[in-house]
Amino acid sequence: MTTGPEKHSLTLRGHRTSVSLEPEFWAAFRAIASESSRPLNQLASEIDAARRGEEGLASAIRVFCLNHYRQRS
Repeated sequence: MTTGPEKHSLTLRGHRTSVSLEPEFWAAFRAIASESSRPLNQLASEIDAARRGEEGLASAIRVFCLNHYRQRS
């Protein structure tokens, strides 16, 4: 069952930022980073760089995780 979002700090290109995600998304995000042998901050920086318009980083991470697992099925 989903609980409320958890806030964690990430470092993107040398700058600290906070991101709030549900625990399930944090778990998926960490798993994807591990599977791809990339540090979490590096993966977050890549997602951040690919964002368009007004999309927030938390939303971009959620969509990234969703798309990752959709491609695997």
